[in-house]
Amino acid sequence: MRRVSVVGNSGSGKTTLARRLAATLGAPHLELDSVYHQPGWTALPLEEFRHRVAEFTSAVGWVVDGNYSAVQDIVWKRADTVIFLDLPKSVVIRQLVWRTTRRSLVRRELWNGNRESIRNALSRDPEVSVIRWAWQNHARNHERYSVAMTDPAWSHLRFVQLRSRHEAREWLDAVAATPAHPTPAARGGSVEG
Repeated sequence: MRRVSVVGNSGSGKTTLARRLAATLGAPHLELDSVYHQPGWTALPLEEFRHRVAEFTSAVGWVVDGNYSAVQDIVWKRADTVIFLDLPKSVVIRQLVWRTTRRSLVRRELWNGNRESIRNALSRDPEVSVIRWAWQNHARNHERYSVAMTDPAWSHLRFVQLRSRHEAREWLDAVAATPAHPTPAARGGSVEG
């Protein structure tokens, strides 16, 4: 396991797991949101986004987290493993509400000067509210990655589906304990916890 894509709904813990995994593997980490969201929440032009992701994933080892379909082909063609954080909707929304509230109150900068706000979080527009977006896209993400696990186009990938924070911690502990021979679940399975 040297080139890893971490996917899952907003609030599932992708970046946290990806950072820890990258540290364990001694590999660089890229959060796709940090590239895509330029100052003022402006989207990086597609061609430049794809170029930057292609450049990063040309390395021997890396961990990338994010769900951007615009670059999935680049990341997954070069990856050897996909970690799918498939937590229950109630857990994801609870984590996301807590994270968004905390970030908004302390005005924590995310990337390129961007910050979350309570006003945006409370919006009914899923393009503005990450909470609304996660609520509406939870089932869609589950379906998207469940289908991908059986798609012959991605047969070169090892999929690890983690369904709880506990499973994610156990899996990461197993990787840390035996970095040369991690014990992630087989394609389409999960670590029991």
